[in-house]
Amino acid sequence: MVGYSGGADSTCLLHLLHDLGVDVVAGHLHHGQRPEAEIELKLCEAFCGELGIPFLSGRADVPLMASEMQIGLEEAGRHARYAFFSQAAFRLECSLIATAHTRSDHIETVLLNLTRGAGLQGLGGIPERRDNIVRPLLPFSREETRAYCEERGFWFHDDPANSDLSFSRARIRHRVIPDLRIINPNADSAIARCAEIAREEDHFLNGMAASALEQSEILLNGELSFLTADVEVAFDRAKLTSVPDVLFRRCMRLAFGALGAPIEHEQSLAISEGVQQKPKGSVTADGGEVVAEWDDDRIGLRKLLPTVPFRYGLTLPGETESEEFGWKFTAFEASPSEDPSERSSFRVELDSRKIQGSLYFRTANDGDLMQPLGFAGRRKLADILSESGLTVAARRRLPIVCDMIGPVWAPGVCLSERVRKDPETQFVVVVEFGRNVA
Repeated sequence: MVGYSGGADSTCLLHLLHDLGVDVVAGHLHHGQRPEAEIELKLCEAFCGELGIPFLSGRADVPLMASEMQIGLEEAGRHARYAFFSQAAFRLECSLIATAHTRSDHIETVLLNLTRGAGLQGLGGIPERRDNIVRPLLPFSREETRAYCEERGFWFHDDPANSDLSFSRARIRHRVIPDLRIINPNADSAIARCAEIAREEDHFLNGMAASALEQSEILLNGELSFLTADVEVAFDRAKLTSVPDVLFRRCMRLAFGALGAPIEHEQSLAISEGVQQKPKGSVTADGGEVVAEWDDDRIGLRKLLPTVPFRYGLTLPGETESEEFGWKFTAFEASPSEDPSERSSFRVELDSRKIQGSLYFRTANDGDLMQPLGFAGRRKLADILSESGLTVAARRRLPIVCDMIGPVWAPGVCLSERVRKDPETQFVVVVEFGRNVA
């Protein structure tokens, strides 16, 4: 999928890839900003028709998006484009999305990020690749892509926004960079070199931070750690705070980012200062989705989004999978084995005679009671789960196997005495629980 606006850069990219024999589709988004955009859309489609390139167009109301999201037109347009490209690429089974960013765009981005107080990542400018998005034209300037199109007589248009000094990028392009070239005729190369150094050092420091996180990580929930790997993580406070403060802040930014809530320098600084000054405390990321909490022993991060209660029938015989939580049940009927029943196993044999009604699984309820294997009386399941060392998130995500009377098995934690097999047991329901590795 090639992002094709009809400008010189995207026209050059589209033709280059097509000329090289790459299987391309042109994706064009109408931004809903200019009357002439309708004519440009038709001319773009005609150009693709001449080359035999499939053309897909979409429409967005960028001014409305900017108003509703309370962001600038430039940022709203970027959100709209990438959303369109992503959806179109998925629909047409395109493995990559190519955008026509040039070295000129790269340099402008570095300078814009500098004025915003960016760190090394921002000073690294536009990456050549991020996930499935590639930018083949980064080695070339805007002047070179324009010359490529002019030499071949290709139609292309100039977006008026590129000359509108009310936009920050246009001001950088037409005012700042020309002045920098007066100071240093090789300013473009110097800025590009600075960005390359920033990217290399950012990558190196991220590696060091990742290593520090790995070495200080505390495994949560034992063999059930896969239940909450995407929503919580914990670190040994003494180990993690032994690294230099600048690296600790980067560790926090990486950890928050891994949980889907990137934080800026100010919040990583607040966490660092809080951990240094207070024995206990917390800082919540902007948006309220992830919180960092610390006490004397550990620093933990967790998502604040609640787990929605669930209840589903257990497939018997067969497999029951949860894509959301990453686990799988396997259940079937069999003759009892000679293996003794274990309270905290991940494989149990339930006496078929003692199961009342159909088996199902659900989230644990506050009023649940269970008679643990080998015990005389019933106990609150909530107390059993808490004593097992499971985190709150894991307790909410662990599926509890029940029959019509109530809980019979909390995988990896507790089996009910009520359904244990005995010498008279002739048939059992075997239920296995584990990580879904498919």
